[in-house]
Order: sequence, then structure tokens, then C-alpha cells
Amino acid sequence: MRVCKVLTAWAFALFLVVSTAATAFAADYKLGYNTNASDNDYIFTTKAPKGNVGKNMTVTFRIRATDEDMENVRVSLAETTDFQQWEERGSGDYTVDYYPFEITENTFVSKSVGNIKKGNVKSASISARVRRDALQGYYSIPILIEWDGGNDIDYVNVWISTSSSTAEDDEEDEKKEGKYFIIGENQPTPRGTYPNVMNFNVNFRNKRETTVQDVTISMGLSEDDTKFPFEINDGNYDRTYERIAFGETVAVPYSMAIRKDSYTGYYPIKYTVTFRLSSEGDLHTEEGTFYVHITSKDKEDDLGDFDANDRTRARLIVDSYHTVPEQIYAGEEFELILNMKNASKNVGASNILFNLESEKVSDSAVFTTESGSSSMVVDDMGPGQSTEVRAVFTARAGVDQRSYSITIKEKYDSPEFKNAEESIVVDIPVKQYARLSTSNIDVMPDNITTGAESNVMFGINNTGKVILYNVTATFTADSIKPVETYVGNIKPGETGNVDTMLTGISPTMDDGTVKVTITYEDENGTMAEPVEKELTLMVMEESQDMMWDESMMGDMDGAVETESTGVKAVFQKYGILIGVAVVMLAAVVVVVVIRIRKKRKAAKEEEDIDDEIS
Repeated sequence: MRVCKVLTAWAFALFLVVSTAATAFAADYKLGYNTNASDNDYIFTTKAPKGNVGKNMTVTFRIRATDEDMENVRVSLAETTDFQQWEERGSGDYTVDYYPFEITENTFVSKSVGNIKKGNVKSASISARVRRDALQGYYSIPILIEWDGGNDIDYVNVWISTSSSTAEDDEEDEKKEGKYFIIGENQPTPRGTYPNVMNFNVNFRNKRETTVQDVTISMGLSEDDTKFPFEINDGNYDRTYERIAFGETVAVPYSMAIRKDSYTGYYPIKYTVTFRLSSEGDLHTEEGTFYVHITSKDKEDDLGDFDANDRTRARLIVDSYHTVPEQIYAGEEFELILNMKNASKNVGASNILFNLESEKVSDSAVFTTESGSSSMVVDDMGPGQSTEVRAVFTARAGVDQRSYSITIKEKYDSPEFKNAEESIVVDIPVKQYARLSTSNIDVMPDNITTGAESNVMFGINNTGKVILYNVTATFTADSIKPVETYVGNIKPGETGNVDTMLTGISPTMDDGTVKVTITYEDENGTMAEPVEKELTLMVMEESQDMMWDESMMGDMDGAVETESTGVKAVFQKYGILIGVAVVMLAAVVVVVVIRIRKKRKAAKEEEDIDDEIS
């Protein structure tokens, strides 16, 4: 078999020479690379070993005893001429050796692997220094494998790089492939009872397709009896193994005395495993955890004085909340909806009592319930679970407009903490309706002629709990010029005064009603519903018949001359008085009419004058 594979290598080299032009250079093809590795009988790899020019590299591979037991197995780099090429240089032909490793007295020395049972696999490795003038590429390296009664040559494809990052890349690749060992596979949790000695095994299985060598398994120790339940009687608890093959499980034995101060429960025992992938390879380290159960004292016995910070308990929070309706006004009813969540990742809560308590003002609760109680019970909430809590409240009518708190008091049980208590506060904004009233509206005079003015005065009283912003009074009627009077802001309990002049522009054609519109804004600048009032102002046309004119007196003299001397004398003597009497009579008639109309409206005005607007 060995002769056959050597002839194959020579045939491949000859094929390269014949198929390449005489002037071709070695860089035109992949030097030293062939497919012989796929025909191997004993050696196999899962990835190509990597090396750098000018540096030592390790060629790692695995040997499988396929047909029979192999005793006293040795491996070495095979001496070969596979890498010699004929090239034409100058005036003659030259033989160039492209073997990638430096050849020294130790290059081809064999290395012992040991015995391999039929069907088993062992890892092996060979180290060599890469030539400084090696070209980058793949090389098929012949490996001589010898054992008592036989030998063979198999091939391992390697990658030679001119980059300096190969070693780092190999290390990263090893990390990406994951751990080699599985701890505690296919075995129940070992259990021990104080004061007995606990005898148990821990299984370690090699899950990777590589035999690991120089294996050391170390148990993590601790002087803290809450973390490590065993007495530390030995100076060293390490267990060593020469090799652990792929798929092999070793049961690591222990005999441990349980500590007197241990408590009942599960203990995590930490293990560190160190090993090599070849006899000369780097040391690999892995860590893992294995659990044992101890029956001893109850954990509560060692707690001493109670300290809430020493206990593990669930964490119940308000994940979100809202009210229906969204805006709450004093004196009105609303529903509070709380989304309660157990924010713990691994601790549950049971027998949960939620008690909602209102903030107090002047020793009286701001929020009250019809039943007088706002307590709710939830059976349990697992880690990460949520539940909805609802309660109906009424906001007290006389409170100021601001936010008031509701405290959610929690009382619940956790596995290690009974009757745990917590408090959470949520804020509930309460609004107040704006309210106002007006005093009597004084109009002086209450009848004018066109072009004349009348003075209007009244007060706007803020009878609510919130400030009235940008208060304005507007006067409109067909007989007057529209007027808008700015009053400003009015604080609760204070009065803003309106004092303005109304100008008549046309005679009154109705009952003389003038519409008064009061507008204001809330704290957000939103215009509120206007408040409307009324006043009465009569506007009359200025009449020539009511005015005294000297020219009229002259006409009257001419007319009187045709009458008897006695009548003329009366007009001459009392003409002025008669004119004044006529004017006064007309004024009296107008006043009487106005007063009759005002009396008709008196009842309505008395009812509306002090109304509160909301």
C-alpha cells in the first residue's frame, strides 16, 4: 500500500511537469497540492491545519484503527520527492524543491502515539518549521504511520500563509466551535444527608470529534458553608486522565463529608477542565457547574435577626395605569385601572392583597369609594406575569385643582419571604369647573339719543376654584356701537370690574335689550363656554319738535297776529314756558314707557343676576 501511494505521488508530479509549458513558473499552479488525502486509510482531519512562513506549525490529525488493533503506533513526516519540480532557467533545466518545511536532523524523526484499539480514534500531532521562502497555498503533506506489523503513508492537507494572523485565527476558530465537555449527562442529582459521608460520581463526556490529552478535572472549593456543603479534608481534589476519546464518558468519583453548618437545598459545584488537543498543543480550559442536593438544617435557622434585605422576594410594580374618563373633575366619579406586574425574573408571589389609600386634605380623603373600602386580592402572579386591578372613586368637590396621590399598599408571600410589604404611589390630576357671577349692571343714563353715550358698570365675581384668564366683556345691539372691554385675569374669590361707555348709533326698534357676552380661558389657553347677560338701553332719534328755536317764535308771532290781541299777548308772555312744558311732557311719556318695559323684565333679571356659570 505504501509503494502504491508513493507511485501515485510520482505520477502526479510527472503529470504536472508534462502538462506545464517548459517556461512555466511554479506560481502558475498550487504547489504540492493533490487529492491523495481523500484516499487515506488511517489518518483524517476535519479542517486543514494552518501555518505561517518562518514559524513553527503543528499538523494535528486523528488516527483511526479501522481493521485491527494497532500497537506501538508511531507517526512522522514522510521523506518524499513529491514536491520536486523541473523548471527551465537560463540555459538549462533545474530541479526545484517546493517542500514547505525546513529539513533538519529532527524533521523526519518518528513520534510515539501508543496503542489504538480496533474502531477507536486517537489524536496526534507533528511539529515543523515552515520555510521562509515557502509560497502561500495548500500543500498535501505525506505522513508516515507505523505500528507493530504494518505501516502506511496518508496525507494531510495544510494551508501555508504569508499572513501573521494564522495563530490568532486558529484560536478564534477553536472558540467558535464551542466546548468539548458535557458535565453530568444522563445522571440524577446526587443527594446526601448530614452527618453521613456522600459518595457520588460526576460524568464528563467528550462531545467533540477529537481525542483530548493531558486532562485535569478540578473541583471548585469554598470556605463559605453557604456555597460549598462539604468538609475540605484533602489538599487536592484534582482528577487527571491521560486521554479522553471522542464520545467517551468518564465518571469522576468523590467521597465527601457533609459540613455541620450546611443547610437543606441545592448547591452548585463548579468544575474546571484543562486539556490539550495534542501532546505538544496549547492548554485549553473550560468551566462548568454541577448541582448536588444536601439534607441538613433548614435555611431559616441560620438567618439570625430578621433583615428584609437578606430575603428573596417578588417585585410587584405598576406597569401602567389610566382613568375612565381621562379628565377627572371635582365632585365626579371615575374608575382607576392599574396594570400590576411581577417584575421578578424567577420569584413568584401569592396571596396578594392590594389596598388603595387616598391622599387626605384637611383630614378628609380626596378620593372616596361608595363602599368605603378599596382592597383587592389576587391569588398569585408568576415571574413576569401581569394582572389588572380596578377601583371606582369619587373626587371630593371642594378640593383645589391639582394632582393628588393614591397609594397602592401591597402585601404578599414569596417562597422565601412571607407577608412582604411594599407601597407604590400614583398621581391623579383633579380639575375644577370654572364658575362666575355678575353683580347688578348699572346703566347711566338708561336712555340716550343717537350719538350720545351711556356709562355701564358691573362686577364679574370668580366663585370657582380656578383662575379665569383673559376675561373679556363684549356689548352688542343694533342700536349701539359694538364694544369689547378687556378685564384681565380674575383669581378665585376676587372680582373683576367692567366700566365702559356705550354709544348710540340708531334709534331702538325693539325693547332696548343689549347683549353682554363674557368670555375667558382656562390654564391651557382653551376658550371656555361664553357667559351671556343682558341690559336695557333705549336710544332715541334727536327730534326738532322738542328743541326751541327763535325762528319758530318768529313764525308763531306772525300767526298770532291774525288772532285776537288777547291770545297773542298770552303767547308773547308765556311762549317759552309753554315750549318747555311741551318738551317735559314728551320726556315724561318716554320715561313712563321705558319703566313699564323695565318692570316687565324685572323678574327675569332678578333670577339671572347671581346665577353661577359652569
